[in-house]
Amino acid sequence: MTRPNTTRTSVPSGSPTRITQGATRGGISESTLRPDGTLKVNGEFAYASDLWHEDMLWGFTLRSPHAHAEIRSIDVSEALAQAGVHAVLTYDDLPTEVKHYGLEIQDTPVLAHGRVRHHGEPVAIVAADHPETARRAAAKIKVDYAELPVVTDEASATADDAPLLHPGRDDHHAPHAPHPNIVHRQPILRGDVEAARARADVIVTGDYEVGMQDQAFLGPESGLAVPAEDGGVDLYIATQWLHADLRQIAPVLGLPEDKVRMTLSGVGGAFGGREDLSMQIHACLLALRTGKPVKIVYNRFESFFGHVHRHPAKLHYEHGATRDGRITHMACRIVLDGGAYASSSPAVVGNAASLSAGPYVIDNVDIEAVALYTNNPPCGAMRGFGAVQACFAYEAQMDRLAAELGLDPVEFRRINAMSQGTVMPTGQPVDSPAPVAELLRRLKAMPLPPERQWETAGSDGSATDVRALPGGLSNTTHGEGVVRGVGYAVGIKNVGFSEGFDDYSTARVRLEVVGGEPVALVHTAMAEVGQGGVTVHAQIARTELGVTQVTIHPADTRVGSAGSTSASRQTYVTGGAVKHTCEAVREKVLELGRRKFGTHHPAWATAELLLEGGKVVTDGGEALADLTDVIEGESIDIELEWRHRPTEPFDLRTGQGNGHVQYSFAAHRAVVEVDTELGLVKVIELACAQDVGKALNPLSVEGQIQGGTTQGLGLAVMEEIVVSPDGRVRNPSFTDYLIPTILDTPVIPVDVLELADDHAPYGLRGVGEAPTLSSTPAVVAAIREATGLGLARVPVRPEHLTGT
Repeated sequence: MTRPNTTRTSVPSGSPTRITQGATRGGISESTLRPDGTLKVNGEFAYASDLWHEDMLWGFTLRSPHAHAEIRSIDVSEALAQAGVHAVLTYDDLPTEVKHYGLEIQDTPVLAHGRVRHHGEPVAIVAADHPETARRAAAKIKVDYAELPVVTDEASATADDAPLLHPGRDDHHAPHAPHPNIVHRQPILRGDVEAARARADVIVTGDYEVGMQDQAFLGPESGLAVPAEDGGVDLYIATQWLHADLRQIAPVLGLPEDKVRMTLSGVGGAFGGREDLSMQIHACLLALRTGKPVKIVYNRFESFFGHVHRHPAKLHYEHGATRDGRITHMACRIVLDGGAYASSSPAVVGNAASLSAGPYVIDNVDIEAVALYTNNPPCGAMRGFGAVQACFAYEAQMDRLAAELGLDPVEFRRINAMSQGTVMPTGQPVDSPAPVAELLRRLKAMPLPPERQWETAGSDGSATDVRALPGGLSNTTHGEGVVRGVGYAVGIKNVGFSEGFDDYSTARVRLEVVGGEPVALVHTAMAEVGQGGVTVHAQIARTELGVTQVTIHPADTRVGSAGSTSASRQTYVTGGAVKHTCEAVREKVLELGRRKFGTHHPAWATAELLLEGGKVVTDGGEALADLTDVIEGESIDIELEWRHRPTEPFDLRTGQGNGHVQYSFAAHRAVVEVDTELGLVKVIELACAQDVGKALNPLSVEGQIQGGTTQGLGLAVMEEIVVSPDGRVRNPSFTDYLIPTILDTPVIPVDVLELADDHAPYGLRGVGEAPTLSSTPAVVAAIREATGLGLARVPVRPEHLTGT
């Protein structure tokens, strides 16, 4: 992939904090290089799968071959008798009465008991002195199953005689669920849809479907549990949320939280798939039972069963509009398949419902979103979190409405685009910039890539570069039957945790003199999963404290929670905590300076003082003292929590409420070439315009936008976990589950707007998820234009284009 130029447009809007750069290099707004970047490129970075300990054992998990079955008996005697096996554990061996866990609803058994509810559910765990020994021992465990009827969709889940996946539910969503197999339901009602329907000149309805996408992170689930002399355990783990893991692990082990010490290990990607537990409890159980360190590393097959996936969805939409292009109303019903256990399905429902209207002004809505319990694989967090599914449907509707009205699809979107002050369907005003129309204008103004790029000059005057054609090096076409299409889409995504969740983070910052110069230490529990948070934290410390040397302490549970690395929240919330704590440290420095040097210059008492370039300076730039002289012999060490402004739950009947803290916006234009004879698609370009509020690290922002765009491309044309009618996963491997490679990824020009959100640190806006939304419908819109087909399902497969 060639790297395009990135355009940044900065619009002043009164950011709440004055940002000082001065002589301090590597602060915010600079493209500071990642400290782990070169190591990862060179293959020298230590991931969790590289963990090693003297005398360690290897863990392995026995999983169910059935999607729904009664467990009649388990016989582990043959496995225990195998040489080299140190332990075999089942549900009956769990040490406490706490035998279930979950992010919100504790419905997931540590090991299956009585029945299994999905293909690949853990049934038993083994520890042995070699990974192959552990695998062979697990294969000798005899489980007597009796298969049960499977629940796989809404009809089978809500039928009168439907098997109940979790009978006797007592979670807080249960009283409001219309059926025990519905995890959560969220309606949103606003305005008068019936009256608006009567005023509409055109009405468009559509049914859409989104397949089950996998996070497909390259680093498999892995961790090392080490038993400690105090009866506790030290767990080194690749995760997204250390403290949420801790909260679920400790009760199962019967240990206080201070005896379960967790340290983040190298994480090879996450995208939501590491927010739930995988092997954390299993490794700790085996380590405590054997008294030896236990390492568990999933292979790729296990990984597909070891984490949640993106919810597949079926969506029904209705939109009306007047002849002049104004949307009158929207009604929709979104059904999300949550699989066997709740995971984060309730929150995904809230997102899908509250963002289902898209970034448009629609005063009259009737929305319903539900998540089901089924015997399909569990689904939970994945980049975009409910907004991806909705965006695919409402953007298809926008194109259909524009066509019915004879309007350009971009112009139709601009007519209805929300802006600052627009009221969301939930009744929440959008109180920061919402440049939807501007994003679309910028995309429309970008030059299109040249036609027939596969034609190159050769010795006879012409030649064909098949790499630029659908099918690529398989040499399926030289341009015959190839048609170009262009499509647009725009989306809206919330930032941070919502619906009243206490979304905070903690940062500890220490400033002292080391080797004759001031050095800052930043310690948080933020999981660095590839997003670049460690880079940004150092940039914030340099900016606020005026130092060059910043050390990032490894993330662990010895400091307060940083929340999850998800919801595009870490730069906002943990970055906010680092900024907040640095400001407190700075005040302590200035207090020290006033005590030591206050009599030397009146500015110590009268001026606004800053830390820049290793000095205490006035806001006019006059240096008062070296920072080293001020803090020599002192160590300023502060740990503080920081919260964004509060949100509130959505009303369970009307869906009204200020449920989100911030919104982000991105738009895409896709250019595709389609081989209409074979149904092959080549995405030529996938341009993105996005408002980021403030780019704290422009290079990282560009990478996040391009990465999210590429994941959306994968959902559009290739990525899907295929589940058979009996609930079994058919393609748990990278041989059969395809993700975009460098040859599939097009040029991705990025146009970055910086319209500050005055409520956020530095005016920033969460970046990572928004580009995942609109890239998928843009690609599909382009394929529709090229082929004339309706294409109401993603991923689009060759047979959908050829009718075979």
